[in-house]
Amino acid sequence: MTALRIGGHVEQTDPIAEAAAREANLSQFFLGDPQGWKGPVVAYAGGAQALRRDAEAADVVLYVHSPYVINVATTNNRIRIPSRKLLQQTVDASAEVGAAAVIVHGGHVLDGDDPAIGFDNWRKTFERMDRKVPVLIENTAGGDRAMARRLDAIARLWDAIGGFDVGFCLDTCHAWAGGIELPELVDRIKAITGRIDLVHANDSKDAFDSGRDRHENFGAGSIDLDDIVAVASAAGAPVVCETPGGAKGQGADIAMLRKHLPA
Repeated sequence: MTALRIGGHVEQTDPIAEAAAREANLSQFFLGDPQGWKGPVVAYAGGAQALRRDAEAADVVLYVHSPYVINVATTNNRIRIPSRKLLQQTVDASAEVGAAAVIVHGGHVLDGDDPAIGFDNWRKTFERMDRKVPVLIENTAGGDRAMARRLDAIARLWDAIGGFDVGFCLDTCHAWAGGIELPELVDRIKAITGRIDLVHANDSKDAFDSGRDRHENFGAGSIDLDDIVAVASAAGAPVVCETPGGAKGQGADIAMLRKHLPA
């Protein structure tokens, strides 16, 4: 069995039980509504401290994915300002549950806006943020004005924020659908960011450079399994499967990764 920690994106009520159901030692989950602006909520019985204690006892590492609505890059004040607040709240709550990191999407600027404004908005976000736990920016699949879709955009983003010790989460589906070939991708990302802290290992329902973010189970999508395995192996970072099918579907994908990754 590989020594890498591998798990799934799971329901938030009991991430420890969800890890056990997948024979995993890692769980990623939301704290509250991923599509809403309300602050984070710990659904686990007993609250944040109980989750922290029980996860440590079970040797399950926790990761928190921030809400999808967050976009700190935008020039729209009605989105950017609440996004900063919600991201900070998510970081604070994640620290309480003992999460290893918070994952957040790179966001985008509006059509007609200079992308430089979005990169600078990220810089301002990290200047003001109290990072009680590491924050990992995730590459995204779509949008011509995205801050973290193309490699050149990621490079510009890291020019703006690299001095803040920001982490990176590499999603294989997002890269593929975003128009980036997976072979040698780990080396190309590390040449920009210097690091990969987490891998989201997902197949893609859609074709290369489709711009569509739709995950699929391994072998059922358009990405060669060997390429997904190669990314996970080369990155050497913990892995989250955000694939469909709940414990059964993700469990099969986790088992497949373990089988193919070097021990």
